[in-house]
Amino acid sequence: MALLDHENLDAYHRSIDFLALALRLVARLPRGERELRDQLKRAAMSVPLNVAEGSGKPAAADRARFYAIARGSAMECGALVDVCRVAGFLPTSEAEDAKILLVRIVAMLTRMCRR
Repeated sequence: MALLDHENLDAYHRSIDFLALALRLVARLPRGERELRDQLKRAAMSVPLNVAEGSGKPAAADRARFYAIARGSAMECGALVDVCRVAGFLPTSEAEDAKILLVRIVAMLTRMCRR
């Protein structure tokens, strides 16, 4: 099966992994936490979507801009994980696992922004 450019990027695959984790968390959040649910879902989706869009740009500056947006969304996800932990919606161990994955994603995107 043919792959699209972004499907060759580890940052894309790890951001899809985080999205799956975030969607499982969103499903567990109380119904009354609609804003938190929506924000986490949007931020988590933004990461792989911007990686994919950036990988399709021919100019390095355009690619870097989309990768930087993805990086910012990953950082936002980190803050949202902290909010979920502090609010008691996410056990510390799960929050730590999520943050380890986000640190890896942010590191990859930081390097990708510099190319």
